[in-house]
Amino acid sequence: MSVDILHAVTSSLSLVVLRGQLRYLKACGFHPAVLSAPGAFVEESRQQESVPVFLIPMEREVSALEDLRSLGRIWQLLRRVRPTLCNAGTPKAGFLVTLAAWLAGVPCRVYTLRGLRLETARGPKRYLLYATERITCACAHRVICVSPSLRDRAVAMKLVSASRALVLASGSSNGIDVSRFVPTPARVQRAAEIRREFELGSGPVIGYIGRFTRDKGVAELITAFDQIRRRLTGVSLLLIGSDEPGDALDVAVRARIDAGLGIRAIPFQADIAPYYLAMDLFVLPTYREGFPNTVLEAQAAERPVVTTMATGAIDSVVDGKTGTLVPVGDSEALAEAIVTLLTQPAKARSMGLAARERVEREFRQEMVWGELVKLYRKLLEERGLPSPVGVQPENSLCLEKQ
Repeated sequence: MSVDILHAVTSSLSLVVLRGQLRYLKACGFHPAVLSAPGAFVEESRQQESVPVFLIPMEREVSALEDLRSLGRIWQLLRRVRPTLCNAGTPKAGFLVTLAAWLAGVPCRVYTLRGLRLETARGPKRYLLYATERITCACAHRVICVSPSLRDRAVAMKLVSASRALVLASGSSNGIDVSRFVPTPARVQRAAEIRREFELGSGPVIGYIGRFTRDKGVAELITAFDQIRRRLTGVSLLLIGSDEPGDALDVAVRARIDAGLGIRAIPFQADIAPYYLAMDLFVLPTYREGFPNTVLEAQAAERPVVTTMATGAIDSVVDGKTGTLVPVGDSEALAEAIVTLLTQPAKARSMGLAARERVEREFRQEMVWGELVKLYRKLLEERGLPSPVGVQPENSLCLEKQ
């Protein structure tokens, strides 16, 4: 088995951020493979990307004994496969794989920073997360930050030097395949079916897609929604995602969701595009992000977005043009922004169209992938290693700052 690049994530769910990227690397002459913990999305990735997939259990939360075991298994894998380059993302895989790659002497090591959990952590956990991020960045030759504000934050916190931190193109984990979200007649029809299936009614639908956690601002969204219901009639809230024990919602918030009363909560969906079209606007009241893919997807579907001024999220919207930014943790400002867009449909429509144009202009997948290949070839050249022959990406858009 020939593997020269190993991409690693903690959860199989995170494999969606590599969709299409591995096929592109193959077209460029590389021989990529994936490392992930076992999970429901492994087989889908294996089939869609047609690359080897290595499975090693990794706990998302801190677990000293299990983490040590995972580190040993990853080191053994790297010694056996001997990739030329490792690119690890998500906090746990980033730490374990990048450290193991350093210990195993992998020539080129990249850490993709997709957010900072430590931003909202407190007490000993914050210090631990800070230490692991410092170690991860120190073991990497380059740190890809998925948004400009995330890069600024990482440099300001002295997690990584400015000379080793960069943003590919305009940012995001993987860019967006806009064609997957365009409001085609078939998708619009499916969206109407979704509204009937989940009894969302004919009134405005506010949408959210993501993990049901405190860090995502779900509690503030529920509070804002109850305020909105007192001002507008027939409004619904569609929540799509799953709970996460490591950052669980308060019991009262979870009980309010379960009670319904205008709220419908459903699991993640395989074909998510028509669900965006079933929404009148998309909301992400997050406390921290790397770069929210759901915001890009909603905008590709021509939906205006309300999100916060949090790290990462602030880069995803041009305030007043493609959506609205509100302060973090402010449910009243969130409610006001949502009501404004729901009661001004012409403005919302204009924002949605402008949002899609921006995504097409700045966040197409090929732009991110092309810059990634250029980075890989640069790292190989710096170490005197051969670079495979294949597609030559056009237009250097790497926002590397010295």
